[in-house]
Amino acid sequence: MNYIILDLEWDGSYCPKIGRFINQILQIGAVKLDDNFNIVDTFERTIKSSFSKKVSKRFAELTGITKEDMLAGIPLDAAIDEYNGWVGENAVTMTWSDSDIYTLIENEKNLVDNKFRIEKYLDLQKYIQGEMRIRGIPVTSQISLSNAASLLDVDIDEALLHNAKADSIAGAALLKKYYNKERFCAFINDTSTPEFFSRFTFKPYYINNIKDENIDKSVFEFCCEECGKPLKQKGKWHYHGGFVSKMVCDGCKVEYTARVKIRKLFDGVKANRKLRKVENKENDM
Repeated sequence: MNYIILDLEWDGSYCPKIGRFINQILQIGAVKLDDNFNIVDTFERTIKSSFSKKVSKRFAELTGITKEDMLAGIPLDAAIDEYNGWVGENAVTMTWSDSDIYTLIENEKNLVDNKFRIEKYLDLQKYIQGEMRIRGIPVTSQISLSNAASLLDVDIDEALLHNAKADSIAGAALLKKYYNKERFCAFINDTSTPEFFSRFTFKPYYINNIKDENIDKSVFEFCCEECGKPLKQKGKWHYHGGFVSKMVCDGCKVEYTARVKIRKLFDGVKANRKLRKVENKENDM
């Protein structure tokens, strides 16, 4: 089995073809690892934009890729062809966070006819953060490659980071030092399952139609905070940044404002419920 660590460098540019800004891939870098996670081969291509003749100042400063470098690159279609031939079959592809997956899907959908060969996928950032927590290093949000290396005492040349191949090499160093077979295998996803890429392209949204079939009507049921009895609805639910209604307890006559925000996720819905006691009825009207 091959192990691939892939990294993409991209620059935000306006794409006339689709009428909006897009994170266009301008560099592909990767390393191929053997079963002991030693680097056996590397891949690097600079991409010539199909619609822009310049790169942003920030991108150039961050990556070292100039306008001249970009214009001397190869088309993304050709680069993907070369990359797919280099990857080979039966490979586990890793990226540092899944943001690269979002970017390649965006570029494949809008700019090229090719697709990156990714048969099995692992989010290396998520795996390494799991290893950090096991070692007692608190991680509450996504961590950068350089910060992870620093906290885990992995020696990398930070001056070279934000180059696609260099980032892949740094990721390989982290993986080799903190590999655990059982935990690593648990993070591998099969991209042939129908929902894999659909999950990445799905955009969560708030439901604003109370008749939506995704809503479990029990989310609109509340109990009195004073006596625990079910509250009675005083008026219709209306949508104002969430579903809102006045409610009252028939037992102790306490009035409330109930608010329910319902978010549609790929795997279902998530309801956020809040109940606020009406302290002064005159000021609340």
